[in-house]
Amino acid sequence: MLDEKQKINQIIGLSQEIARVNDLDILLEHILTVSCQFANADAGSIYIMEGNYLKFSYTLNNTIQKRLQPGQKLIYSTFTTPVDNESICGYVAGTGEMLNIPDVYELKEDVTYAFNKSYDDISQYRTKSMLTFPMKNLQGQVIGVLQLINSMDEGGNIIPFSKDDEQYIVHFANNAAIAIERAKLTRDIILRMISMAELRDPKETGAHVNRVAGYAVEIYEVWASRRGVSGAEIAKNKDILRIAAMLHDVGKVAISDMILKKPARLDPAEYEIMKTHTYLGAKLFAVSHSDFDEAAAQVALSHHERWDGNGYPGYINVMTGQCLPGYETSDGKAIGRKGEEIPPFGRLVAIADVYDALSSQRVYKEPWGQEDVLEELRKGRGKQFDPEMIDAFFIALDSIIAIGKRYV
Repeated sequence: MLDEKQKINQIIGLSQEIARVNDLDILLEHILTVSCQFANADAGSIYIMEGNYLKFSYTLNNTIQKRLQPGQKLIYSTFTTPVDNESICGYVAGTGEMLNIPDVYELKEDVTYAFNKSYDDISQYRTKSMLTFPMKNLQGQVIGVLQLINSMDEGGNIIPFSKDDEQYIVHFANNAAIAIERAKLTRDIILRMISMAELRDPKETGAHVNRVAGYAVEIYEVWASRRGVSGAEIAKNKDILRIAAMLHDVGKVAISDMILKKPARLDPAEYEIMKTHTYLGAKLFAVSHSDFDEAAAQVALSHHERWDGNGYPGYINVMTGQCLPGYETSDGKAIGRKGEEIPPFGRLVAIADVYDALSSQRVYKEPWGQEDVLEELRKGRGKQFDPEMIDAFFIALDSIIAIGKRYV
């Protein structure tokens, strides 16, 4: 058991840890994970305020996770619930008060809220103890709700959440709220950059870039785990990758409307102009001040390279778009990068971008059926795509499909 000083130090450490996360989705996952670890909770969920509703944004459940095959993740759907006194989360969001309930199946008769046991019935899971607390910003406004489920003792038995831990969790929740607001601001800035491209190219929507980024992170997590990358390194890279992947096509802001908005396939000359969006996007991040700048430049430049070397733009000077000396083909074009010459983040986003493009409607095509899309990706294994990453894609497919439904 930790003493008071150790718990304070642990909460300070966890607060500093989440402060280093920049992407909103990765942050929510991280907040919930470390909260469950601190309180020794078996499961939990996180909700974000949207007007007068709470949006169910992330969940984890260690017991159900153990039932899954290695590499599989818990699949869930997002939904909204009103801020009112009828649900536990709604009550906490509305009143700003914490609820520490020893057994949600034995609520006191005088409370207004109730526990919805439908998820327990579907999942064959027994929720018992529950700690639900508001996340408040510096102005005291509730911006979300964090719910922890089934505190466990050292023997794996479900016990009530400790009253003594409540003060530490409140402190952490408020720091989490500040981190969430910062991450939301970062997300908003990025989506405004995307909206500039969207004004030019109708395909570049917030939903599209969130899907591509989410897919890339899921593929990366499986691929990196299979390669033995440490959990800390994976967590760091997921955060960088997700933001960088959202900006993969930002260079399209420099492409003519006549090309971007053409309601048909591009002719060869137009296609050559379209290809320049890769290095024009990378050029925005050419002066690198952080790991994110470097990753964003790599993704923008290399997400159209192919594993077999037949992609673009190849070995070029990012600032000029000209072929690097000694890397010309017989017709004077740049030799494409191939295999592991292509940065890993570029190889990941290549798969994610193609999957989303084939699955989505375009002005010149209808969306492909799921089986046709998957067959096309299988055919590209070792040709267009990194074979290990394609294998990781199929392992993560259930999670990828769920992300596609989340961002529409």
